[in-house]
Amino acid sequence: MSGEIPVLEMVHPFVGFPDHTRFALARLDDEGTVCDLRSVDDPAVSFVVVPPHVFFADYGPEVDDSTVAMLGVESEDDLLTLVVVTLGETAEDATANLLAPVLVNHRTRRAAQVVLDDLELPIKAPLAGASA
Repeated sequence: MSGEIPVLEMVHPFVGFPDHTRFALARLDDEGTVCDLRSVDDPAVSFVVVPPHVFFADYGPEVDDSTVAMLGVESEDDLLTLVVVTLGETAEDATANLLAPVLVNHRTRRAAQVVLDDLELPIKAPLAGASA
């Protein structure tokens, strides 16, 4: 892999950050489990994101057709799902937002934070003890 950090275009911005549409995605660990999603235009705006399957094996959000079209998804292989992590005072306090994942088309580099219709999904799912 080259040293280039991919810049993603948020076709549906983060809730509360409508003016931030370009984000750089960078790995924070060697495995690529923990990543930093940082605004290119305002580096003070950043989110810690993780692939949910590492912590929540059964997580499989339903993505609507309009989101698929917005992202330019042609096959399931195009899509990368990430969830935003809220860090706590300790690693055991970290939670993941399963209700509003970040969907990334790694081929087109378009991304969107999507609020899902499944209201049973938690906004603060504990990461501690959730590994698959």
